[in-house]
Amino acid sequence: MNSHAFEIAGNCLEALPSGALWWPEQRLLAVADLHLGKAERLARQGGSLLPPYETAETLERLEGVLGACAPRTVVLVGDSFDDLGAADALPDDIAERIARMAAGRRWIWIAGNHDPGPVDLPGTHLAEHRVEGLSFRHIAEPGGGPDVSGHYHPKARLWLRGQSIRRPCFLIDSRRVILPAFGTYTGGLRIDDPAFDRIVTRDAIAVLTGKRAIALPRSAAMA
Repeated sequence: MNSHAFEIAGNCLEALPSGALWWPEQRLLAVADLHLGKAERLARQGGSLLPPYETAETLERLEGVLGACAPRTVVLVGDSFDDLGAADALPDDIAERIARMAAGRRWIWIAGNHDPGPVDLPGTHLAEHRVEGLSFRHIAEPGGGPDVSGHYHPKARLWLRGQSIRRPCFLIDSRRVILPAFGTYTGGLRIDDPAFDRIVTRDAIAVLTGKRAIALPRSAAMA
């Protein structure tokens, strides 16, 4: 899968090119910030009209990762929906598709700032999930960890054949993993933003997503 393997809190994890996090020993897969229903939410609130295909595309990519890894546990690390209205407006076929993905495995919805309450879908709804000393939460707190989080949608820059390419990325240091946004219509925060200085160390690495995971020092991948 052309992933990047690393260790945190004594656990061996893999940053996958898709933007998902894989924990082989636990057979646990984590993704963050799907923001399902973003096009519906924007239309409902009178914003930009976007083609309403992002939810199906995001779920198709998630199905691909599930098929490749066959996880026992899936942790959705917050902001799985763009808001609670988007969750309530899910078409029946999309809700059934999510239910099929959740069937036969532990499926955990972590509360995010966009979707703080439970939704009428299979799975367990938690504020935080802990496994082997590692916490899964939506927003990393300064001075905290070890944890896995999302929220910030980190993006980095890669110079390739003289061209600047921006990609979603993981940010990883010795105590913390910040996941890229997995959703199709999600923006991103440049990894040179001061917000990251408060939650990751200077020697953090950026793992860029794409056809393969590319690991660079954060300082070398500033967007």
